[in-house]
Amino acid sequence: MPRSKRQKIVALTQTAKKTRDHKSSVIQDIRDAIDEHDSVYLFSFENMRSNHFKDVRMHFREADMEGKSSRIFLGKNKLMQIALGRGPEDEHADNLRQVSKLATGNVGLLVTSKPRDEVEEYFANLVQEDFARAGSEAPRTVKITADMVATHPVSMTEQFRKLGMPVEVQNGKVGLVGGKTEYVVCKKGQSLSAEACKILVHFGVKVAEFRVNLICRWSDGDFEMSE
Repeated sequence: MPRSKRQKIVALTQTAKKTRDHKSSVIQDIRDAIDEHDSVYLFSFENMRSNHFKDVRMHFREADMEGKSSRIFLGKNKLMQIALGRGPEDEHADNLRQVSKLATGNVGLLVTSKPRDEVEEYFANLVQEDFARAGSEAPRTVKITADMVATHPVSMTEQFRKLGMPVEVQNGKVGLVGGKTEYVVCKKGQSLSAEACKILVHFGVKVAEFRVNLICRWSDGDFEMSE
């Protein structure tokens, strides 16, 4: 009986080698990008959404006056720290260790030759509204009014109840129990439940904002924190 291809054994040493090679490649990519461009920016992000960040990548992929495309590195903090250098003895260029120290949490690197004012203006104006995700903090209090509920068909009553909304059928329409005029979905500072998020999506209420904040900038040995 022929041996199944699915039962093929892969040596762990081969897998480990590929992992090491990949990490080394990422580190070298970061260093090469730094050598080819004028500036390095470390940024943080709020309410990351892949569709919104794709627009950021596309914007900086456009070639600058010198025909260079910027590079963005995301989700590889330890590798970024190694590539930049953690101390004077191993930093890739003077003062990059200062950037490395701040590369923790939800951060990324932008390596570019675009003018400073253009980069800062782009991120200052970058705000995209989106639906909140479960577990995130409500930035404001959201209320659903009885009029908003009444626009829905009676068939939605049970679905609303499963989401925790106190509704009932009143004179052939969906209404809030007890004749109440509004229902509080969430309060400012409250952790959003999965049910609350579904209610917000259903009523088209976007409370999350996708933002990218510049933390610091490095250029030709000069390091400075962003305002």
